[in-house]
Amino acid sequence: MNKKKILIVDDEPNIVMSLEYTFKKNDFEVFIARDGSEAIEILKSQIPDVVLLDIMMPNVDGYQTLKYIRSNAETKNIKVIFLTAKNKASDIQKGLTMGVDRYLTKPFSIKKIMVEINELIT
Repeated sequence: MNKKKILIVDDEPNIVMSLEYTFKKNDFEVFIARDGSEAIEILKSQIPDVVLLDIMMPNVDGYQTLKYIRSNAETKNIKVIFLTAKNKASDIQKGLTMGVDRYLTKPFSIKKIMVEINELIT
């Protein structure tokens, strides 16, 4: 059976470390990007099952990254979850309008993230 692939895009090292540990423990192949431009580079060679995407990052933010994913033939069907501190109704609406599959806010529960990912990719 092929391992599921996940791309974690976040500029906060502690969040990345805890997510990476959890996904590896759950038998995912994990890719890490510190911002949207790194994520886009990875997406040119890897097609993950899920992208866990922060919104507020240096260089290329989550909105720009989502726009790239949704406008590119190879990546447009990847499941994308925003994982962000932006928790206003207008932020959530913007994300959903742009085509994000799920919108989760920080602080987060690892268990909740696993449930959401399993719903999206099974």
